[in-house]
Amino acid sequence: MRMATDIGGTFTDLVALDEESGMITLAKASSTPPEFHRGIADTIRKSGLDPRAVAFFVHGTTVVINALTERSGAPTALVTTRGFRDVLEITRANRPDMYNLRFQKQAPFVPRHLRFEVDERVGYKGDVFKPLDEGSVRVAADQIKASGVSAVAVCFLHSYANPTNEARCAEMLEELLPGVLVTPSHAITQEWREYERTSAAVLNSYVRPVASKYLDSLFQDIRKLEMSGSLNVMKSNGGMASFGFAKEQPIHMIESGPVGGVVGSLAIGLEIGERNLITLDIGGTTAKTSLIEGAEVKVTTEYRIEQDARRAGYPVKVPVVDIVEIGAGGGSIAWLDAIGTLRVGPRSAGAVPGPASYTQGGTEPTVTDANLLLGRINPSYFLGGEMPLSVEQARKATEKLARKLGMAVDEVARGIVRLANANMVNAIKLVSVRKGHDPREYILVAFGGGGPMHATALARELHIRKVIIPPAPGEFSAWGMLTTDYKQDFTRTTVLRATDETMTQVYRRYDELERDAMLFFKHEGFDPANVVTARAADMRYAGQEHTVRVPVPDGQPALADVAARFHERHETAFMFRLDGPVEFVNLHLTGLVRVPNPDLTAFAPSAARGTASKGRRRVDFDEDGIHEAALYERSRLALDEEVKGPAIVEEEASTTVIYPGQRARLDRIGNLVIDMGA
Repeated sequence: MRMATDIGGTFTDLVALDEESGMITLAKASSTPPEFHRGIADTIRKSGLDPRAVAFFVHGTTVVINALTERSGAPTALVTTRGFRDVLEITRANRPDMYNLRFQKQAPFVPRHLRFEVDERVGYKGDVFKPLDEGSVRVAADQIKASGVSAVAVCFLHSYANPTNEARCAEMLEELLPGVLVTPSHAITQEWREYERTSAAVLNSYVRPVASKYLDSLFQDIRKLEMSGSLNVMKSNGGMASFGFAKEQPIHMIESGPVGGVVGSLAIGLEIGERNLITLDIGGTTAKTSLIEGAEVKVTTEYRIEQDARRAGYPVKVPVVDIVEIGAGGGSIAWLDAIGTLRVGPRSAGAVPGPASYTQGGTEPTVTDANLLLGRINPSYFLGGEMPLSVEQARKATEKLARKLGMAVDEVARGIVRLANANMVNAIKLVSVRKGHDPREYILVAFGGGGPMHATALARELHIRKVIIPPAPGEFSAWGMLTTDYKQDFTRTTVLRATDETMTQVYRRYDELERDAMLFFKHEGFDPANVVTARAADMRYAGQEHTVRVPVPDGQPALADVAARFHERHETAFMFRLDGPVEFVNLHLTGLVRVPNPDLTAFAPSAARGTASKGRRRVDFDEDGIHEAALYERSRLALDEEVKGPAIVEEEASTTVIYPGQRARLDRIGNLVIDMGA
């Protein structure tokens, strides 16, 4: 049996696949902050499955991003080249709010008194100008020991080009500081940019003690259940890795949970012949969206946490699926700002106390409460009836805002949903329109507990022609984890003018990266013969600062072929191409060990099922008016059975809203496919 679990801010999801019978088991339980690992054990017990039958376990978690955003990581020190202790403070000269005279940089994760310098120097080509002064390392180690920190990051100037000095310093610190976790930057990334590399090493160090403790606790909980299979975590690059790797480099789990849904969407798209997709994952706390073009999941090393219009954020510099995340989920709280304007999010009611309608002590109105008041959620069928909702409590919470705004409760509820939808539309535009992609040429795949609720309204706003609600959308991110492979990315900065002569150096560097990949997977316990590799390069026109990532064929492709791909991708992204010389900047190699994918027909509907109709209910469709909407039970819909809007399709962990004029049907693998109409 294979099992996947995904921890969200509100619920913990489980999907298990019995590989012999093809049977799929779903389970959902409330998350258990701050001890999130307990929610995994609760969900496994709730599923009723025998943990001893689980041979493969993969887990997506928010523990890393939570530790960073809540500043609950470990006290951390930084050791760096003399003269560069303030790189974290200086950051970059550019800033997101250019005309804000009161702009202030965000505080670094390591304060200045915990940043230490040692004597050494490496040039940008990798030449060692000054060997490491080991005496200065011992002095720094004494100061670090006195400070009482539990983690240390080491980042030397140009160590991406030659990590010799940095590696020796890290080795010494491990000997001199027993019990302190040491992270050298070259172990995290060998891509240039001093501030970004330093930030990545520091963030990894900051969360490493927390992540190690969490994974150790989860390991103990799982072993107590007598589960003896392989234990893995979902990585931000869309692959997975062992618990051991994740404990050393937890920064790779920064978007561990959300990427499962993106990978699952790709698997579904390939099965139904759709290669251009926009994914939308709406949970209890956030909405997350990503874009898949030509069956390629977009991965970036330019990802930053806490980045918005007013904050530059903190660079991560490890490969992360390009996801935009906003604070707009079912638990997002509606509130009035200082001038009395209605706002929604980013603050969330979370799992505790949850929306007012949960009757767990929440008193502020949320998006879930608004949808309940509009008749879109069946209060007696939430989580399949396991958690009834209170319309009265939702109304009572919303009335407080209504009185202040001088509006009716239903009008405020519509306003809450409209604002949430507007925020979600803007998020989708960030991954599509802003990057040169027309959303009208894509299909929207919506999942999470709230994705199907909002998907059709968002698609209509963006003129997207088709929406797909996958099977079990409430647990889809966990399901997507069962479709992923073991994956590790290798990068080397190699700044070269692209000529026929320099292509020989490019080929040689790819060979080096491939050897690194084979050694890594061998260390992780895999046969190198089973490793599949894919190449890419960050390229630019000579004189440019920014780059465009281009896939590079295996072997020794001709320069003309690689350059042609670059010109095409540059024109797509920036609407122009040049005739000038082209440069390589970073070379990338991705190593994969394939894992057998689950049978995508496991949710296939039969040609004739029981009656899906559940009667009618008064539902507010906003500008389309109030209608007696037809109600359907998704699990009883037959293959190709048509559902005409206005309608509501209900299932245990999600609800799909189908507006007047829209039509939906179940396809051969159980997707609810919605035709948006004219």
